[in-house]
Amino acid sequence: MESDYIYHVTPRKQWEEAQQLGHYDSDTLATEGFIHCSTEPQIAGVLERYFKGKTDLVKLRIEKSRVERPLVFELAGSINEVFPHIHGALNLDAVVEVTEI
Repeated sequence: MESDYIYHVTPRKQWEEAQQLGHYDSDTLATEGFIHCSTEPQIAGVLERYFKGKTDLVKLRIEKSRVERPLVFELAGSINEVFPHIHGALNLDAVVEVTEI
């Protein structure tokens, strides 16, 4: 069964800045054209690969049906897994829960 939610891990400071801006932009939106997200089962691997040793992180729970920009599931060739990508800034009302990691 497909979940109604996707997830994004980010430093707390970046999330706080997004709340001031009124939308969320990750660093990869500028460099790759999309915001990297994951499904719930993929979170542990994402934390291990990209956030090892980092602190003060939050996990955004995003309701897929509320995302206003294109949401595309695309293959990450380096690990041969399909991940959700948001092609544009994330509207804050799509974030339904923020959890400390």
